[in-house]
Amino acid sequence: MTFGTSAPQLDKYYANDFFIAVFIYLLANFSCFAQQINVAVDHAPPYSTIEDNGEVQGLILDILATVQAQAGVDYQINAVPCPFSRCMRMIAQGEVDIMGGLIRTPQREKLIDFVEPAYMALTSSFVFYAKQDSDIRVEQYTDLYTKRIAVMRGGVFYPRFDEDRQLNKVPVFSEQVAFDLLLKGRVDLVIAVEDTAEVAMEVLGQPIEKLKKVSYHHAQPIYGHMAMSKRFSGTELAQTIRLTMKQLAEKKQLDAVVAKYKLPPVSEHISDLVPAHP
Repeated sequence: MTFGTSAPQLDKYYANDFFIAVFIYLLANFSCFAQQINVAVDHAPPYSTIEDNGEVQGLILDILATVQAQAGVDYQINAVPCPFSRCMRMIAQGEVDIMGGLIRTPQREKLIDFVEPAYMALTSSFVFYAKQDSDIRVEQYTDLYTKRIAVMRGGVFYPRFDEDRQLNKVPVFSEQVAFDLLLKGRVDLVIAVEDTAEVAMEVLGQPIEKLKKVSYHHAQPIYGHMAMSKRFSGTELAQTIRLTMKQLAEKKQLDAVVAKYKLPPVSEHISDLVPAHP
């Protein structure tokens, strides 16, 4: 008498093992897939860049990698390159999960959820660029009414400007297009953030020496947030990211991440944040 399992039973045993192994493999891959975070990234140097070969880099990706390491959660970060306006549309529709560097406004809060604290803080001005050889002068806000102003489609700046329907705003898909139109004389002005505009122009290969800043500008603190789609925001993973972001900021561990982008420490403004769009 032989103790054990007969050959047919062994075949059945191993067959069951095989299907169990396949099930576990598929389940593991599904779990991995379910933990993928799709991050919308627009070409906005120096904070995010999309190379000609499709490679994407940026501060929001670095922050999510830091959050991942701190939280010990295994998720994939999938960068989705897109023009700014398309990125905004995709996150509003839940086609991507996260986007970075967004100014918080009441209108945007109806469409997406913002993560505190803001990780970008610029004590800067919104400035207007004109062609160096033009005779355009803007001494005060009302001088803008006779000008064609290139603005990023889907972008926000400061309340008076954003809400003014009398201004002649020309929506464009990128800063590069905005400055190209300016140099070709198809618009009179481009609005930009002073602290980052010249860095961006250098990266974009724009001839800075052919441009000038007009006298009028608008100064206010500018805060850039991580934002989540409404669909993603309610997930357990989203809650983990929110909590970890707060912990990293309080422990000053985000400071080194943003310092690479020449931004002030997050810990300096975490306690006195005010609404970014008063």
